[in-house]
Amino acid sequence: MELLFNKIETHYKRNLPFVAYRKPSCEEVSSLFMNTDQLFYTKDFTESGFIFSPFNSDENTILFPMKEADFITEKIQIGERFILKESLLNVDEAKKEQHLHLVEKALGQINNKVLKKVVVSRNEDIVLEHFNLLITFKKILKTHPNAFVYVWFHPKVGLWFGATPETLLTISGQQFETMSLAGTQVFVDHKVVWKNKELEEQQLVTNFIEDQLKPLTTKLVTDKTETVKAGNLLHLKTRVDGALNSFSSLKELIRALHPTPAVCGLPREKAKLFINTNEPYKRTFYTGFLGELNFENKYSSLFVNLRCMTVDDSIATIFVGGGITKESNENKEWEETIAKTKTMKQVL
Repeated sequence: MELLFNKIETHYKRNLPFVAYRKPSCEEVSSLFMNTDQLFYTKDFTESGFIFSPFNSDENTILFPMKEADFITEKIQIGERFILKESLLNVDEAKKEQHLHLVEKALGQINNKVLKKVVVSRNEDIVLEHFNLLITFKKILKTHPNAFVYVWFHPKVGLWFGATPETLLTISGQQFETMSLAGTQVFVDHKVVWKNKELEEQQLVTNFIEDQLKPLTTKLVTDKTETVKAGNLLHLKTRVDGALNSFSSLKELIRALHPTPAVCGLPREKAKLFINTNEPYKRTFYTGFLGELNFENKYSSLFVNLRCMTVDDSIATIFVGGGITKESNENKEWEETIAKTKTMKQVL
C-alpha cells in the first residue's frame, strides 16, 4: 500500500494530476496518475476514464482519460478511527446570520409556491497549521469505511477531498442503479424516528427520479426506503433500479438525474436559479459528481460530491448544505449544517 501512497506524494510534488479513491465498503484503493497536466473534458460521456463534474450541468466535466494515465489498484487495511476535536466547532456568528437569512429567503419562495424544495448551502474556511495530503487522505479512509472516499488533484483546478454517502448512478451495459438520499439527523442511538419534514423531503426526491427516468427505461423498480448511517449522521435512502432502453444514452441518463432534488430542489430549473442567484459563493464541484466512466465492459460508477472540501495553501474550505421544505426551521437547518461539517473537520 505504501507504494501507492508514495506515488500519490510524488505526483503531487511534481504538480501532475491524479485521483485516488475507494468505493463504499471496499478494501481497495484505485488511482489514476496522469502523464501530463493538460486539461481534458468529456464531450458526450462515451470516453473511458475518471470524471469530475461541477454542480452547474452547463459547465464542462473534467476527464482523466484512461489512455493518458497509469491505473493502479491496491488493497488497504482499515486501522483505528479518529476522534473529532471539539475545538474545531467554533461558530462564526456572521456566517450563521447569513445562512439563517438564506433559509428564510428560501422559505419565502416555498410559501409563495415558486418552489417545492430547495437545497441551500454555505462554505466554511479553516486555517491549517500543518497540512499533509497523505495523512489527511488516510484519516478520511479510516473514518468513513461506508462512503466513497477520494482525493483529486489538478494543478489548473485544485485539490479536493471527499467522503460522500450518495451514489448518483451505477450502470453496467443497459442495467443501472441509482438512489434518492435525503433527510438528515444526528446519530444518537438505535431508536430512529423520522419526522414529516424528512419523510416528505425524501419522497420528493424519489418521485423526481422516477418521473425523470421513466421515458429512458424499459423497467423501473423502486425499493423500500431504509435508514443508512454516514459518519455521525443518518439519512433516508431509497434504491431505484432500471434498464436503459435502446434509444437512450448514458449522457441522457446523467442529464436526467443531475442535479437531483437532493442537492438542488424542485422545480429543478427554478431551484437552480435560486441557488446561483442567492448563495453567497460559487459551488463549483460541490454537489457535482465524480467517478469511473466506461471502465471495462462499459461499467460506470458515479457519486454525488458531498461531504467534501478543497485545500489551497493553508486554507481548507468545507462545503455543507441542507434541503429546505415548507416544514423547515431556520435554526434547525443551521444545526444540521454544523453536524455535516464534522465529516471533514474531524480529519483536520
